[in-house]
Amino acid sequence: MNIPEATDANVAGSADAADETEADPSGELSDVARTSPVGRLAATVERLRREVRAAQAEADGRALIELAKGILVERLGCGPTQAARQLTELAEQAKVSQLQLAVEIINQAAHDRLSEVTSAFLAVATEPAPKDDAPAVRLRAAESGALAADDTQAVADSLLQHALTPLGAVAVAIWAADADGSLSLAGSAGFSTAEARRWRYVPPGVATMARRALSERTAQWAASLSGTGLPSIGHAAHPDGGRVAVPAGSGGRIHGVLEIAWPSALEPQPPQVVRQVEALAELCSHTLETHALPGEGHDVRGTNDVSELIDLVDGLHDPALVLVPHLDDQGRLADFRIRHVNGRFLDPAGRPRGTVHGALLLEAYPMVAGDSDLFQCIERVYATGEPFRARRMDLTALVDQVPLSAVADINVSRHGGTVLLIWRIEDETARLASLLQHAQRLGRIGGFEENLLTGEIIWNDTLFDLYGRSPSGAPVPLEELPAHAHPDDAVAIGRFLRTVLHHRRPATAAFRLQRPDGVTRHIRMVAEPVLDADDQLFVVRGAYQDISAQHWTEVALAVTRDQLAHTEQQAHERNRLTLQLQHAIMPPTQAPLRAPGLEVAVRYRPAETEQLVGGDWYDAVVLPSGLVLLCVGDVAGHGIEAATSMVVLRNALRGLAVTGAGPGQLLSWLNIVAHHLTGGVTATAVCGIYDPRRRVLRWARAGHLPPVLVRDAEANPLPLLKGILLGAVPEATFEEDEVQLAVHDTLLMYTDGLIERRDRSVEVSLRQLLNAARTTSRTLDHQLDRLLTYSRSDTDDDTCIVGIQVA
Repeated sequence: MNIPEATDANVAGSADAADETEADPSGELSDVARTSPVGRLAATVERLRREVRAAQAEADGRALIELAKGILVERLGCGPTQAARQLTELAEQAKVSQLQLAVEIINQAAHDRLSEVTSAFLAVATEPAPKDDAPAVRLRAAESGALAADDTQAVADSLLQHALTPLGAVAVAIWAADADGSLSLAGSAGFSTAEARRWRYVPPGVATMARRALSERTAQWAASLSGTGLPSIGHAAHPDGGRVAVPAGSGGRIHGVLEIAWPSALEPQPPQVVRQVEALAELCSHTLETHALPGEGHDVRGTNDVSELIDLVDGLHDPALVLVPHLDDQGRLADFRIRHVNGRFLDPAGRPRGTVHGALLLEAYPMVAGDSDLFQCIERVYATGEPFRARRMDLTALVDQVPLSAVADINVSRHGGTVLLIWRIEDETARLASLLQHAQRLGRIGGFEENLLTGEIIWNDTLFDLYGRSPSGAPVPLEELPAHAHPDDAVAIGRFLRTVLHHRRPATAAFRLQRPDGVTRHIRMVAEPVLDADDQLFVVRGAYQDISAQHWTEVALAVTRDQLAHTEQQAHERNRLTLQLQHAIMPPTQAPLRAPGLEVAVRYRPAETEQLVGGDWYDAVVLPSGLVLLCVGDVAGHGIEAATSMVVLRNALRGLAVTGAGPGQLLSWLNIVAHHLTGGVTATAVCGIYDPRRRVLRWARAGHLPPVLVRDAEANPLPLLKGILLGAVPEATFEEDEVQLAVHDTLLMYTDGLIERRDRSVEVSLRQLLNAARTTSRTLDHQLDRLLTYSRSDTDDDTCIVGIQVA
């Protein structure tokens, strides 16, 4: 059959025309479609495709038959013609095709992973296999196609056609892993050309199914691609289809990833299928290792490449090891052999370099695999090609049962088929010296050492900076220290030098250092003498510390403390005078007021905090007319201003009450006083005029709480009359009311300090006061004392209560 031009590449351009023709449900072209020009072209394309696939299958079958003949030649000791005749006779006797018998012979002779998983096809194939299309034939055909393929694209086609279609898979992708962690699409089958073109390169760090399999170095099985949340090739066509990504590697090295797509959700697969997919990944690994991608080199594990790397390593200034993989009998990575160590290498156990050269890594350093992650890092670098770098990694070795440990910066990289391990062990002495330098710089500490015999003086850079001198200048000897200090500090410096130089004892001193640029630094200096073997002084060493910032901070704090103490003293004096003024006018206890048919008691409780001395006031006085003036008020604010305003309003109300005016008029006049004559203060007040003869109380309020009337074990507030607080407006009128009192009635007038709380409304607090006032008491004084005692106020304000009881 002559079809040299009939390849997929030749007919791909006609595929679109074939797709547009009319076809019946069985896939065959209709008679109308066959007679049209486009239909004839599509039929030709389909025929050429079938012929190409048949030719490929025939070529794969011939390769397997020839391989079986070779096995018979080796086993029977016969020639090729006799082996061919023997194969034909055995196939006829077993009533199977020559291809099936050839695969059986190959499986018996190979005993590899393909022969182990051949039976899995029979259990999971989604369609019955023809005579020459048995599971074993499919696997060996896939292997033959992969090994004979010129590129990974042909491998992908062979895997999908021979091995994956019976499993229900619809597409396959073979990814090549690059050293930088990127993935390149080396071959695919079942995906559209446009989709393969979009996914031809996946940059490092992009999370995909294949990337996860490469990073974790394990197979990734997903029931559906959408469930993983990861993008991948073909995700738009089969978003809910199953997906498998398996690392393709051998001998501990991963060359890429085999990714398989299913059209629908994938159920959990038996172990046979898992091993089968892993065997297919190994086939891909062989192709990826043998055929490099265009524009890339391929790894060669020859001596020439290793020798070039050795020449490079010998020129490094850090210790380095060149490692080559060591495989076990089954071809799996078991260890790394130390191929070379450079001249900078020092064995942690002190062994010569020659004893380490050529040894296995785990034999030379057993604890590398146990107590550290170093061996896992080397394995990962060799498998994926991604370099590994770490700072301050713990290295542990166990040699002759002596544990040694060190901290080092690690660099592991893959070069061809070898691994380069470089480390830089941190010098603890240098690290501590660096920390000391930073501490001296941050603490503004300059160190010095002066040899008194030779005159040699050593300063660090910080000390030159403290003196305002260039590091290239000459240091200042101790004997010249007074010339660089403030004259007032000469006595302290002289005492310091005598203690160190003559008494040979450590000493410290604080002085002001005057620099050449006119800047003055406050310095604390400490020094100690060093004696020789003959007990003679020969070296003095010590340190300067710049405490200028601390000194000026202490000065500022001292000034602030003085100002605060002065302010506190002034405030205390003001509060004391305010309290004295308040007590002089309204003592906390006062003798009962004597009036005909009336008992009056007064209680005043100052604020608990001196700074809150307020302007609460009360008054109860018998007027010349025989009437009794009763009032309670509260000036806004605290302190001396509130106390003096309280005095003004209290005395003004006494004077105005002599006129005989009613309480409403008295509050109107008092409002004018508060607004115009007291600097614009505001206050609340309740004012009452009691007529003992008629037992009638006339009263008015200016923004104050109304009095409480206690009668027959019942307590109720008087009506809430209209009346604005004093001083708010230039002129105001106040509503009056009369209350007819009876014998044994009690009237309570109070300020808000008795009931006010921060956590509840005034109405709630007033109800609690009424409940307390209903409780009967032996005397009026006892009742007022009990109200103060059980007051629930929490504002620390001063409080006034005036109680009136009709006798």
